[in-house]
Amino acid sequence: MSEKTDIASLTAGELRERFAAMGEPGFRADQVYRWLHVQRVMDFAEMTNISKDLREKLDDEFVIFSCAIEKKLVSCYDGTVKYLFRLKDGEFVETVVMRYKYGLSVCVSSQVGCSMGCAFCASAIGGCVRSLRASEILWQVYAAGLDLGERISHVVMMGMGEPLVNYGSAVRFIELITGPVGQNIGARNISLSTCGIVPKIYELAALESGITLSISLHAPNDEIRSRLMPVNNRWNIEELLKAVRFYIRKTGRRVSFEYTMIRGVNDSEECASQLAQRLRGMLCHVNLIPVNSVRETGMRAAQDAQIRQFIAVLERAGVNTTVRRTLGADINASCGQLRKANQEKSNSKEG
Repeated sequence: MSEKTDIASLTAGELRERFAAMGEPGFRADQVYRWLHVQRVMDFAEMTNISKDLREKLDDEFVIFSCAIEKKLVSCYDGTVKYLFRLKDGEFVETVVMRYKYGLSVCVSSQVGCSMGCAFCASAIGGCVRSLRASEILWQVYAAGLDLGERISHVVMMGMGEPLVNYGSAVRFIELITGPVGQNIGARNISLSTCGIVPKIYELAALESGITLSISLHAPNDEIRSRLMPVNNRWNIEELLKAVRFYIRKTGRRVSFEYTMIRGVNDSEECASQLAQRLRGMLCHVNLIPVNSVRETGMRAAQDAQIRQFIAVLERAGVNTTVRRTLGADINASCGQLRKANQEKSNSKEG
């Protein structure tokens, strides 16, 4: 028997083609598409306006890769919600919903774990198990929205994993989540964060999708960045910034640089001066992020006075800079930590 098709990763046009091949009219495909992406049902049996025979046929041909809430934490400080979702194969991913004045923003994962090995990141501990399907990224948004009973208006692809390593699923996810039928989230309300997979940045630029590109830079020079981020040994800062400049020229969109502030590593005034020199005149924004405390890394966040000095150097050079507001501090809302704790708990039970 052939493997079932991942139905929620199909576009409306592709689903119509599949229905035509099955001898079913196009309007039935449209009904099913709305059940999946507007009503967000997890079972074909819930599609009550189509016949039982067709529902059984769908169950034979397709599978819905939804996810289930394994654990949910809610911050008593700011209402941030962190989910540990269980996928159909028993793997787990993390998703965080943050509350802002403009609405709800969800940070989604693109892989189970991560292979990039960044020294400050909990997601990298244990490596990458697998990449997610487009539908599995979608269902993080769907499941969170259904659970909260609220509309999610913004998406940040900055959770577990590297989206541009999972390029096909990431791009398909963006196509589906911005589609007119479904959640219809505007492309300008979607941000994709990458540690710097240079060839895929060029490919993403060619799509001119309208999303915001965020670059996990975290260092002003190759010596520090290579220590923090192994990807820099493949594509150094000069190659990365060349690709970013191309992206800006091609799309006209401002790029955001994420810079984790690590005490005694990349937070000096000299580091700020080097960073300012590299970014001067670029259509960009720097988002400083005090590093999260993860037991295995031993890294500490830069002191407030050091961060203020860093900002002053960048702003004197005309580089717009902000400090990311800490959300969900009481629930370890940074990605990777909840999954890691769940794995440790499972391992201790097995032992």
